[in-house]
Amino acid sequence: MSCLAYSPDQLVSTSDLAEVSKVPMNYLAKVLQLLARADLVNGRRGVGGGYKLARGASSITLLDIINAIDPIRRIEMCPLGLENHGALCPLHRRLDQASQMLIGLFSDTTLEDILTESGANRPLCDESMTAKVELTLGRSGS
Repeated sequence: MSCLAYSPDQLVSTSDLAEVSKVPMNYLAKVLQLLARADLVNGRRGVGGGYKLARGASSITLLDIINAIDPIRRIEMCPLGLENHGALCPLHRRLDQASQMLIGLFSDTTLEDILTESGANRPLCDESMTAKVELTLGRSGS
């Protein structure tokens, strides 16, 4: 998602995304399908196809992305299935509180926040490869 956000108006091929993000192509294709189902990316097949963000990075939260791939789950009952744990034990209650804190943090953080953080490197993208993709996209007129 961060790599797509650097070229918001361009379609980026799965192979370029895999190279830039260092994510294996087969796994990336599955992740992109999940993101498309969640209406976070739009894709186009075929020559000149690829993926781009479905909406601006300022309106996509990290929680949106996480929930599309593997949602953070709150602990509502004992994960061990212990019948005498009607209420959460102190350990599971704290684990649930940690989940709640993560949900709050990720719901308050947009993709744009991550990309524009002062002094930060490009998250989850190899900068030299991102520059290569941007050059390729610029030359192809996509």
